[in-house]
Amino acid sequence: MLRALLIAALLLPGVARAQSAPSTETLADVRQELSILYVEVQKLKRQLSTTGTPQVDLSGTSALERIDAMERELQRLTARTEEIEFRVNQVVEDGTNRVGDLEFRLCELEEDCDISELGDTPQLGGDMGEALGPSAPQQASPPSNGAQMAIGEQDDFDAAKAAFDSGDYSRAADLFETFTTSYTGGPLTAQAHYFRGEALSQLDRTSDAARAYLAAFSGSPQGERAPQALLQLGLSLSELGQNADACVTLGEVTSRFPDSSASVEAQAARADMTCQ
Repeated sequence: MLRALLIAALLLPGVARAQSAPSTETLADVRQELSILYVEVQKLKRQLSTTGTPQVDLSGTSALERIDAMERELQRLTARTEEIEFRVNQVVEDGTNRVGDLEFRLCELEEDCDISELGDTPQLGGDMGEALGPSAPQQASPPSNGAQMAIGEQDDFDAAKAAFDSGDYSRAADLFETFTTSYTGGPLTAQAHYFRGEALSQLDRTSDAARAYLAAFSGSPQGERAPQALLQLGLSLSELGQNADACVTLGEVTSRFPDSSASVEAQAARADMTCQ
């Protein structure tokens, strides 16, 4: 699909015909070509929108194997995203040049148009550097870690955290769940998963808590809450009677975060469980 749109955007038959016979084209022809090109670029941009909910098959695996599978999938998706981004950027650059050419030819056909006043053609899709900056109305200022935070994201997180701090764990769990579905992949999402796990633990929903801790760790394996999330995952597995998986997971806490306080707690827990 992406290849077809790329060809359509860059090798439109109408554009090719117009360039081969500029002396016979009319003003309406050029306007139509310009309109078609913009439509094709919009179709290309839709390739960046999700159309389904593909899932990684994690059935029949241990907790550690599921963590590793998630990390591999994240790496694959990151590489694929970078590849598509590069191709889209190429299309945008070439498409912008073609639009500029059409605007130049359009100006030539208009009696009151001054070619010297055309200026540079705006980049198709806009200037992403400016769109993501603090002045953009649809985005809030980026947090200190450089990730972009959506408007309302901090307020929604604070509301859920306030419910958690007040001891209203049921409401906190619901608010954090809503947050993670509303701001998937945001800079606060991993922490939201973690605090949801904490709230669910207080409600004795150990199985659900374990899933939340796993989501917190896999979403940000080097994040601020990663050591505690992995520790709590191991402890939750132990509560669920999954001692073998719990021992492996707690061992990973020390392996990945040897200098953390979570590592000390993990080692103590492993000793109590008589892990090998």
